[in-house]
Amino acid sequence: MGFNYRNDELRKYLEEKKCFKLICGANNENYVEIKKLVKLYSKAGVKFFDINASKKALIVARNALSNKNDCFICVSIGTKNDPHLAKCKINSNCISCKKCAEICPQKAIKINSKAEIVEKNCIGCKKCLSVCKNNAIESYQKELQIDKILCDIKSADCIEFHIITNDKKEIFEKWEYLVKNYDGFLSIALNRTIFSDKEMFEILSKMLDIAKDKDVMLQADGLSMSGGIDDYNSTLQAVATADIIIKSGIKVPVIISGGTNSKSFELAKLCKVDIFGVAIGSFARKIVRDYLDLDDYDFNKALKIAKNLVKSQEVS
Repeated sequence: MGFNYRNDELRKYLEEKKCFKLICGANNENYVEIKKLVKLYSKAGVKFFDINASKKALIVARNALSNKNDCFICVSIGTKNDPHLAKCKINSNCISCKKCAEICPQKAIKINSKAEIVEKNCIGCKKCLSVCKNNAIESYQKELQIDKILCDIKSADCIEFHIITNDKKEIFEKWEYLVKNYDGFLSIALNRTIFSDKEMFEILSKMLDIAKDKDVMLQADGLSMSGGIDDYNSTLQAVATADIIIKSGIKVPVIISGGTNSKSFELAKLCKVDIFGVAIGSFARKIVRDYLDLDDYDFNKALKIAKNLVKSQEVS
């Protein structure tokens, strides 16, 4: 695999330390929503977009970009039991109490004689499961086989690998496959829920050694899929995780995610955590949700909201 000029462009963008990555959802298969999100936020100034690992998502996202040559597309893949790749379903215990529909941030639940989850909209956040008192909701996994999907996603500018598992053998096997077979930017998304800090650094060090000749960035995750609240506390864990990684001496660009919102960049600067940017998913989708659900939505009103969020990440 030879020189990839897009890697140079993405590296330069990260070095500005004002990166904003919009997370459409690693498991979001609502392509109408993805199109609207990418069109809206690229117009608002976002240059980096995270989508599900499919050829269709890549095509939809690229076609929706306001400036195709100045933006980057990242696809997310993971290990077994990665919560980002989970889906939920309703079983026969449902009594149509509607609590699940009321809490679903994706509005993926319809109520008829019983609740029904629209699979393409579900991102596996499990908020519905947390409020169901009747054991009527189950979570299941949609695992992606890297070797089977890589041909479809090789045109992506970045592949992000989520390592939310205690199976180190799986982590290194999949990582080595990506390093060998993909020449774009690689991103490692990690949080502190599985390993101790010592174990996390040992794994990271080995992964970076395997990818020593590759372009790699890190995404420090706080509380995944929890960014619905716009306060400092929600984004605190993401900033703390980044702080620990940076202080370890690991020399690759670090951005934060998981509970991120309009306060994220500001909190990182206040805490003197030298991040390269922020990835925002749940909160970014939530604030424009009322517009995305409408076929004839007011694009300019939604754009104003999106621009305000992008501006909040430009703390000097």
